[in-house]
Amino acid sequence: MKLIIAAIKPYKLEEVREALTAIGVRGMMVTEIKGFGTQSGHSEIYRGAEYAANFVPKMKLEIVVPDAQADQVVETIKTTAMTGKIGDGKIFVLDVAQAVRVRTGETNDDAL
Repeated sequence: MKLIIAAIKPYKLEEVREALTAIGVRGMMVTEIKGFGTQSGHSEIYRGAEYAANFVPKMKLEIVVPDAQADQVVETIKTTAMTGKIGDGKIFVLDVAQAVRVRTGETNDDAL
């Protein structure tokens, strides 16, 4: 199993969720986060004064999928979340040692 962690622009969340549902992803966790990467934040104007916003709002998706589905999920997120502009986000893929569905006790791929 693989844990896919993706940081994407907030307005892309619904489009990415729909695309993932269409390829058979049955669940994900979503968290509102703030961070910065290459863009190192940005400037904003508030009541006529410019100030630096060092952290940019993002959405963090966490999705656990069987190994065989991981590449397809990564490609779907990449193509759906891409705007071609700086700050589109990042995707990380990690190995998952174990998964358990609390309600039924099912484990690993059955728990997904």
